[in-house]
Amino acid sequence: MTAPVLWHLDRPALPVAGRAERFPVRRVYCVGRNYLDHIREMREGDERDDPFFFQKPTDAVVGDGSAVPYPPHTADLQFEGELVVAVGSAASAVGPQEALGHVFGYAAGIDLTRRDRQRDCRDMARPWEAGKSFDHSAPCGVILPAEQAPSTLAGRLTLSVNGRERQHTSLELMIWNVPEIISHLSRSYRLMPGDLIYTGTPAGVAAVVPGDRIRVEITGLPALTVTISEGDTRASQ
Repeated sequence: MTAPVLWHLDRPALPVAGRAERFPVRRVYCVGRNYLDHIREMREGDERDDPFFFQKPTDAVVGDGSAVPYPPHTADLQFEGELVVAVGSAASAVGPQEALGHVFGYAAGIDLTRRDRQRDCRDMARPWEAGKSFDHSAPCGVILPAEQAPSTLAGRLTLSVNGRERQHTSLELMIWNVPEIISHLSRSYRLMPGDLIYTGTPAGVAAVVPGDRIRVEITGLPALTVTISEGDTRASQ
């Protein structure tokens, strides 16, 4: 008997502050190397290059309060606290001056990274997927609609682990700001409602282990908290 080839797959959807409806996620884009202090921290130079992007699978998105299983194939799982931009309307080759008109809202996010695998990819000049694009690697908080977040883009980002501050920055220190990110990204992809853009992380990244509680706070936005749980050891065999 031939097995069926069609399945019903639910898209991840994030809560929206003050609304009953949720934000269904279409794609997840991430900006690489967008804070100078983090570039130096990673020993990757100190020049302002054109922004570059990578993607995570849609089902990597998990919400506030989630338990994130420690992933297989790594001994160095690291956090990267980030501002997340939620796209609300189609955007193709838009200029920076019109980019914010396509934003639905903002959220706190974490780009979880298998740093050892990312370094392997970098050393072999291969894509970053092994280090970045794995299950549960894109925690994202409650989305605050843009009209309710007037101070967000000039705000502060803080990430703590078990109550100890590990990252702290001003969002104005991004090499490429949000309008520029949207403009550059829309030249290569047609952005659509449901897209999430993780905008990069500052210095201070470090490893976490099962039991660690990670919290990201950004001015004016709902906080995001996740806990690293024990992974499935069968997946590492």
